[in-house]
Amino acid sequence: MYTPKMSSRLAVEALGTFWLVFIGCGSAIFNGKFVRQDLSDSAPVQLGIGHLGIAIAFGLAVTTMAYAVGHVSGAHFNPAVTIGIAIARRFEWREVPLYLVAQVVGGLLAGAALTGLWTSQGLPATGNLAANGWGAHSPGGFGLGAVLVVEALVTAFFVYIILGATKADAPKGFAPLAIGFGLLLAHLVAIPVSNASINPARSTAVAFFNGNDAPAQLWAFWVAPIVGGLIAGATYAWITGEDRADLDIDGSTDDVDNAARDAEGRPVLD
Repeated sequence: MYTPKMSSRLAVEALGTFWLVFIGCGSAIFNGKFVRQDLSDSAPVQLGIGHLGIAIAFGLAVTTMAYAVGHVSGAHFNPAVTIGIAIARRFEWREVPLYLVAQVVGGLLAGAALTGLWTSQGLPATGNLAANGWGAHSPGGFGLGAVLVVEALVTAFFVYIILGATKADAPKGFAPLAIGFGLLLAHLVAIPVSNASINPARSTAVAFFNGNDAPAQLWAFWVAPIVGGLIAGATYAWITGEDRADLDIDGSTDDVDNAARDAEGRPVLD
């Protein structure tokens, strides 16, 4: 097995982050609350999927894309995950900046697409794009302290799940399911508090299109998830007693034509 070309890995990181944002944030924007009233209805009917549906959308988005392209890039789709597994020595630090750029670019493209769809109906984007926030911008009115704690905590557990589910002796083929369910559960807690970031690329994807203080509050949704990822990455081996630094989470391919090459032009074994 070979390590895939960096160009392929970055392309699927952008693709996967696009899908995560487009499906997750799109579900919140267009279908989180969907009220209509037909002539036969005595009162408006709520047809939206609500918080549970949005959480399921985020979980399924990461699961489906992890199955689709996880073998190419490791299916990070999240700067906090990339940094967390790097500190756990399961990913090369020199590759972290490239992954982060690809994730942010993919997320911003999805944010632009969602903005275009929303405004095509003559609706204002400001305050309507599922941005993260605290205070008046928190669904439950939670303050900055609560937002930082919850975002760091659920992200840490999410990275613990990733590190455990991708071990060599973990059940084969089930890692994307465990990761998807982990993200779903994290959203069930975090949506009422902060609109659920758990992913700096997801927050960045819509913040600048959303406006309404979202860009000014964006720093918290980089700091807290990354702190959570660092905590998980630094403590996983200590807590479990298992040092799996030899198991990289960065993709693998049996196609030599898509393999990375060393300085002598030889395919790089993973």
